[in-house]
Amino acid sequence: MISLPRSPVTNLLLFLFLGLSILAPPSRAQLQLHVPATKLQAVEGGEVVLPAWYTLQGEVSSAQPREMPFVMWFFQLKEENEEQVLAYINGATTSKRGVSLVYSMPSRNVSLRLKGLQEKDSGPYSCSVNVQDKEGTSRGYSIKTLELNVLVPPAPPSCRLLGVPRVGANVTLSCQSPRSKPAAEYQWDRQLPSFQTFFAPALDIIRGSLSLTNLSSSMSGIYVCKAHNEVGTAQCNVTLEVSTGPGAAVVSGAIVGTLVGLGLLAGLVLLYHRRGKALEEPANDIKEDAIAPRTLPWAKSSDTISRNGTLSSVTSARALRPPHGPPRPGSLTPTPSLSSRVLPSPKLPTTDGGHTRAVTTIPGGVSSSALGRMGAVPVMVPAQSQAGSLV
Repeated sequence: MISLPRSPVTNLLLFLFLGLSILAPPSRAQLQLHVPATKLQAVEGGEVVLPAWYTLQGEVSSAQPREMPFVMWFFQLKEENEEQVLAYINGATTSKRGVSLVYSMPSRNVSLRLKGLQEKDSGPYSCSVNVQDKEGTSRGYSIKTLELNVLVPPAPPSCRLLGVPRVGANVTLSCQSPRSKPAAEYQWDRQLPSFQTFFAPALDIIRGSLSLTNLSSSMSGIYVCKAHNEVGTAQCNVTLEVSTGPGAAVVSGAIVGTLVGLGLLAGLVLLYHRRGKALEEPANDIKEDAIAPRTLPWAKSSDTISRNGTLSSVTSARALRPPHGPPRPGSLTPTPSLSSRVLPSPKLPTTDGGHTRAVTTIPGGVSSSALGRMGAVPVMVPAQSQAGSLV
C-alpha cells in the first residue's frame, strides 16, 4: 500500500483527536467500538470490508444527540511502523486510492472497504474512534485491531515430460505453479483415451510429480495436472506418446554418424583421385625440346649372310695388344680383351677339290677358333637389308 503523507494539519488534528479523548471530562455515556471478527480472509484482486461500528453506553434516551466522530484507520507495517490509510476529521475524509468508508459520515458505522487487493495488503488494521458532542465534550474513545489475510489462487502451472517415452522405459511428469497462497496441491489425471486418476506413491501431491514406470503403448494419452488451493484452481496438460522404436537421441546419433561417415568417404575418394592425377601428369608430360634417343649404327661389314639368307653368328673380339716392353720377371701376362669394334663380315666359304671349308678372317690374325678358346661369346646380330631395314 501507498502511505499517505502526513501534513502538519493532519498531525495537529491527530494530536487533538488523541488529546480530546484524554483531557476532556468523560460524560455519562461511554463509547464502545465493535468488530464482529478479528481475522478476515480475502482473495487477491477482489475487495473486502473491514466491519466496525461504535455505540455509546449509558444514553438516557434512544434519540442520538448531535455528535462529531473522529475516525482513523491504520495499517500495521513491518518493524512496528504504521501507515495511515484513511482519516475522517472535522467532516473531511482523506484516504489512499482504493480505500473508503462504507457509509457516509457522520455515522456510527465506520466500516472500511478495500478494493483491488494484493497479497502485500495482508496484515493487521487498526481502527480508532473518538466522539464529541455539540458542546465539545468527549463521549469516549476506543480502538480495535483486525487481521486481514489476502489469499492468492494458483497461477497457471507448467507441465513437463522428463525422460524418453519408449516401451519399457521410465518417465516423470512434472507440474509446478509459480505462485500460490496457500501452497497449492497437485493432482494428475489421464483424460484420453480413457479417464484414469493417480494416487501415491506414484503421485506426489506436494511437488506435483507423477512417476510412470515400465511404459507400454497403452499408457499413451493426454495427462492433465490440476493445481488447487482453497481459493482457486489452475491446470495444464502434456501429451505422452510411447514409442516402440529407438529413442530420438539414438536415431539422431545414427543419422549424424552416417552423415559424418559419408563425408569422410567422399573426402578419401576425392583425395585418391587428386593423387592419381598428380602422378599421371609427369608421365604424360612431353617436352618439346627433348633429345631423341641415339640409335646404335649397324656396320654393314658386320653382317653375315649365309647362303640360305639366315643370320649367322658374329664373333667379335678385341685384338690382343702386344705389350709395350718386355715383361718383367714375375709379372703376370695381361689377358687379351675383346675389342669393342664391330668385326668385319666373315668371308664366304670356298670350294677346293670337293671339300667345303669356311675360312674366317679376323683382324690382327686371330682365328675364330682361337677366340673361342679365349672365352669370346658369339653374338647374334640381326641382318640388315640394303634398304636399311632389319630382316
